[in-house]
Amino acid sequence: MAVKAGKKKKQVTYRRQRWVDTGEGVVRLRTKVIRRRRGEKPPRKDPGPRPLPRPQQPKRPAGPQPFGTYKGKFGRLEATRLLNRAGFGPLPGQAEKLAKMGMKKAVLSLTRPRGEARLTGPEPVDGDGIPIAPFDSWGHDHLWWLDRMVRSNQPFRERMALVFHDWFATSNTGVSQQRQMIDQYWTLRSGVNGTFDDLTLKITRDPAMLQWLSGGDNTKWSPNENYARELMELFTLGADRGAYTEQDIREAARALTGWRYDWDDDLGAHNFRFDPEYHDDDPKTIFGQKGNWGWRDVCRLCVTHRLHASYFVDKLWSYFVPAAPSKDTRQALIRLYLENDRKILPVVEAILQHPDFYRGPPMIKPPVVFNASLLRALGEPIRSDAWVWLGDGAGQQLFLPPNVAGWDDERWLDTSTVRARWLMVTYALETHHHEAWDDSYREKESTREAVNRALATYGWPALRADHQGELIAMADRIPAYVQDEWQARPYLAMRQNALLQLIASSPDLQLS
Repeated sequence: MAVKAGKKKKQVTYRRQRWVDTGEGVVRLRTKVIRRRRGEKPPRKDPGPRPLPRPQQPKRPAGPQPFGTYKGKFGRLEATRLLNRAGFGPLPGQAEKLAKMGMKKAVLSLTRPRGEARLTGPEPVDGDGIPIAPFDSWGHDHLWWLDRMVRSNQPFRERMALVFHDWFATSNTGVSQQRQMIDQYWTLRSGVNGTFDDLTLKITRDPAMLQWLSGGDNTKWSPNENYARELMELFTLGADRGAYTEQDIREAARALTGWRYDWDDDLGAHNFRFDPEYHDDDPKTIFGQKGNWGWRDVCRLCVTHRLHASYFVDKLWSYFVPAAPSKDTRQALIRLYLENDRKILPVVEAILQHPDFYRGPPMIKPPVVFNASLLRALGEPIRSDAWVWLGDGAGQQLFLPPNVAGWDDERWLDTSTVRARWLMVTYALETHHHEAWDDSYREKESTREAVNRALATYGWPALRADHQGELIAMADRIPAYVQDEWQARPYLAMRQNALLQLIASSPDLQLS
């Protein structure tokens, strides 16, 4: 409706709406105020039907770049990558908001969030609508953490907890209480804000780890090498790098003796403590250094080893960028790590601002990350325990890694796991499913309207040109199958369901 201006101006004010393609997978409706003289032809009011977003033509990934800060465009797509890799995907509208900050401020808003951590939305329940019991019911610990990934306002903290859960892999299969695994989660979650030294010390005396790698059964009369070996091989130094010998492992195992716990048929393992009487206090030689070493000394000797910093940088980098860094990037990150007294956060922030993070190749989302990002995009809470067996089928059940080496991220997508990802989409869409036979769906809908509607459900993910073309071609074929008038509604409803399933199952949402 026109709004008349004052008589002296002899103008009429109009609001013209038009569709604007952002070039990042979404078309926005923009409003512009236009003033015309009275009697002049008014602008067109109706913007017409919403066009489909321009499909993406991604650039070829760049090779390893020198160390530095990313200087390229930081738009919705780059912000989405940041949220996918440093969190669990964007909430509706979050990527656009983050992009307006610029790259550096966007990174720091995730890594150094202001205010208290909070969970927003309905509390998690099982398939019967009963509140979950993460300490007691099998699989509910998985639901508990998945819920935090979905509802947290500080997803970076949850993502780093997941990184360290894989790094210091511990499993319910060797721990007497699920509560102890969740206690370890809190240690891992806070780890990013400290030094790797502190995190290693806390994990070494952690009750779940003391059970998992036999630290609580390691005595001076019968040294157990499990933890000493994995501390060097997987946690701090790496295998086959010349960092340690079998003798170093044996000597470190002696230094780690002294931890004990009690057993109760109801409580399981409890009352964890260090008992000097169980500790071997004779001199040991580790990495060529002789002393009356204890468990703290072993941790210190490992993290101050000349080959630790390079191992730390390589391993941490691999969680965020799939291709190895350039030589100078690697050396610069090692220096950054050592100059900051082995603090973790500065190195993570440097990686999240590196050109390789934004210009390098895509990564496959781990199953639990895909699951959480799907639920966040759809605004779906945890209200089913199906996510436990679906996570297991896709290759990742939280608090249950396959072994001490963690999950094999080279097997995230294969013929044995991809079906579970498909079913994750099916279960996530349960409340978004359109009934085909109750006449609730619209009777007429163009291909353009149908694809736009499906994309809007997920917050307008950007699709590659070939993928979007296939969806449009499929949607175009459906009306030809309508032979009678009564078939129109159910066929269009089923078409929308198919579009929703295919978009979420496409590489565009499986990759980050």
